[in-house]
Amino acid sequence: MTKGSVQVTHTGTARWRRRTAVYSTVTEALAAAADGDVLVLAPGTYRENLVIEQSVTVRGPGEDKDGPARIAPADGVPLTVRGSATIQHLLIEGQDTTVPAVLVENSTPELTGVRIRTASAAGMEVRGGARPTVRHCAVSNPTGTGISVTDGGGGLFEECEVAESGQPGITVRGPAHLRLERCRVRQAGGAGLSVTGDGSAVDAVECDFTDIKGTGVRLADRATAHLTDCRIGATTGDGVTMDTDAVLTLADSVVSDIPENALDLRSRAVLTLVRTTVRRFGRNGVSVWDPGSHADAHDCEIHESTGDYPAVWVSDGATAVLESCRVHHVPDALFVLDSGSRVDVVDSQLEEVRGSAVSVSDGATARLDACRVQRVGTGAWFRDQGSGGTVTGCTIHEARTGFIVTKGADPSVEDCTVSRATEAGVYVSAGGRGRFTRCRISDSGGYGFHVIDGCRTELNRCRTERCARGGYVFAEDSPVLTDCHSDESTAPGADVRLKATDAAPPPAARPERVTAAPAGAAPSQPPPAEEPAAADGRPADEVLAELDTLVGLHTVKREVRALIDMIEVGRRRQQAGLKAASVRRHLVFTGSPGTGKTTVARLYGEILAALGVLERGHLVEVSRVDLVGEHIGSTAIRTQEAFERARGGVLFIDEAYALSPEDAGRDFGREAIDTLVKLMEDHRDAVVVIVAGYTAEMERFLAVNPGVASRFSRTITFGDYSPEELLSIVGQQAHDQQYDLGVGTQDALLKYFTAMDRGPSFGNGRTARQTFEAMVERHAGRVARLADPSTEELTLLYPDDLPPLAQGGPGL
Repeated sequence: MTKGSVQVTHTGTARWRRRTAVYSTVTEALAAAADGDVLVLAPGTYRENLVIEQSVTVRGPGEDKDGPARIAPADGVPLTVRGSATIQHLLIEGQDTTVPAVLVENSTPELTGVRIRTASAAGMEVRGGARPTVRHCAVSNPTGTGISVTDGGGGLFEECEVAESGQPGITVRGPAHLRLERCRVRQAGGAGLSVTGDGSAVDAVECDFTDIKGTGVRLADRATAHLTDCRIGATTGDGVTMDTDAVLTLADSVVSDIPENALDLRSRAVLTLVRTTVRRFGRNGVSVWDPGSHADAHDCEIHESTGDYPAVWVSDGATAVLESCRVHHVPDALFVLDSGSRVDVVDSQLEEVRGSAVSVSDGATARLDACRVQRVGTGAWFRDQGSGGTVTGCTIHEARTGFIVTKGADPSVEDCTVSRATEAGVYVSAGGRGRFTRCRISDSGGYGFHVIDGCRTELNRCRTERCARGGYVFAEDSPVLTDCHSDESTAPGADVRLKATDAAPPPAARPERVTAAPAGAAPSQPPPAEEPAAADGRPADEVLAELDTLVGLHTVKREVRALIDMIEVGRRRQQAGLKAASVRRHLVFTGSPGTGKTTVARLYGEILAALGVLERGHLVEVSRVDLVGEHIGSTAIRTQEAFERARGGVLFIDEAYALSPEDAGRDFGREAIDTLVKLMEDHRDAVVVIVAGYTAEMERFLAVNPGVASRFSRTITFGDYSPEELLSIVGQQAHDQQYDLGVGTQDALLKYFTAMDRGPSFGNGRTARQTFEAMVERHAGRVARLADPSTEELTLLYPDDLPPLAQGGPGL
């Protein structure tokens, strides 16, 4: 590009003084110009260092069809503005990394449409009290800062862009005050916006700070900022960092796609969030550290964590307030730790949380008022000594556990509702306390109030309804109850011990309740804990004979007999003073549901007891829900409790593969496995462990847990029942219930079972029993219409009594 020319229009108060002159350099034109003159630069390259001190207008070509007016000296500052000039449509290129490309000082110029494409210390530097108005300007500076404001500088930047910078896109160092409107910073290094120093301040409206190699916005050392309707995202570091007395208000904004903390506060920083969305963050959505640091969020949404960290983290004496906020789809919603730390959550929603909605530990305090918590792991967990606070008027729906109180924690919970918890509504253990007043637990898949380890929890005017495993279950000394109610037939406050039974009923039927005195009556002495019922002492031959009567299972019977023979011969060799081969008695049962795994496990325990290998031979059946807790430590406790209940007998773990799901992540099933393996090793002769489940899933479970696989002697596969075997099961059921199969019924049953779909809902023996029960029901409907049925009519089942086969299912 050739060197251009400069046309200067000299203006004045008198018409005769106005004239136009052309100069070969901008420097010459500026020397000849006075305030009010207009300099128009022709397209071309000007290898000059311009210094503008007058109130003139310097304008480049309005359109780039002939190229720009390019200011590109070999070194030094290309453009210095020290007057109230108007600069328009110039292209500034700098090569000196020690100085800025554009320097504005001690003046109030206007810059419009200026493009800065440079490799300088800064694209534009504003200092010395300058207050420029900068509009529609763009900066690209791969080696330094985009825009730097310092030393009392400030001004207004409208619709400007920092497209690339090797250092922060915009830096403000106090004392300085900058206003940004509809500006964009992207591909900056270190930070998109950096505000530091006492007296430094930024007001930003409708601005974007994205694709930042570092932090989106950084404030420190008493800096202040007010960002409204801004977007901060796609950083490689934190979204916003605040340190050392920094103050930030972030309103109607979005912080998203952050690999680290979305907002991080330390050293007395204060953050106010209003109607702001925080989403897709790799660590904490909001993390607040150190005494004096405080975050205040109103009408905000925090969601879609991409990592394994709490959405809100408050520790080391910091405080936070969430009012009318929504936190969802995160691993944990709110963690508050350390003495002096406090969180107030008011009228907020915490939902779709894999772990804890609220976790309070190490002496911290939390206050929850009128909050709605749903579809979470734990509603609120108060962990340890000194941790507490108040929970008032909150609802917890579809949590694994509503409240957990452990290790001396002592919260106050009033007027709260826990509904449809899959485990306990309230779980208190390991010295936890707590006061629960006017609380209601309903439709729990486990317990209502489950208090163990002698915890002296206070329950006042509480109520439980439809809790599957018991409304009030206390494993040791009862807590203090006042005017509590339940829909159970037993009075609230029963001292309840878990009881392992020979028949291994489902989890909902396991706890046995002992009636306690109603409120206001003199308390009765609770009976001692009942031990699991021992086996009935049948000889091994009798139990083996029962095993032989089971329909099918030929391979299973052969495997069990071979194992029993090994154990029996080993026992006799020991009695004779000979060495006996070591036989591991733990087994793996694989196969579909309804194939007799639980029944065989019960008989196996009885046989071992008859042989003197086990002390009692009783069966304790558990599954994942009985072993896995919601937090570190609780799983080990539950697993140990189950193991102790099975001592002297068989611990049968159904669907054991669920302890090690393929997408385990933060799952605590691993803790149950590790605890179980150690217990099996430490007490190898006290308990026989049988793990059971679908064949493919159990093969994967053993493959990914070699420490478990090595503890089991053999795997026994339970095959699906054939149509003939299903017919035999129905025949046994009919005989036991004093029914007979009429003419043609056996053939009809055989065809029925042959045609039956064997998809995921097929239940093997359970399907046979359900078929028999359906036939009995249809028979009753048929016979009930007879005026005087004969004995034969009362007992015979015919093909017409078979229920219809449904498409894709067993028809039951």
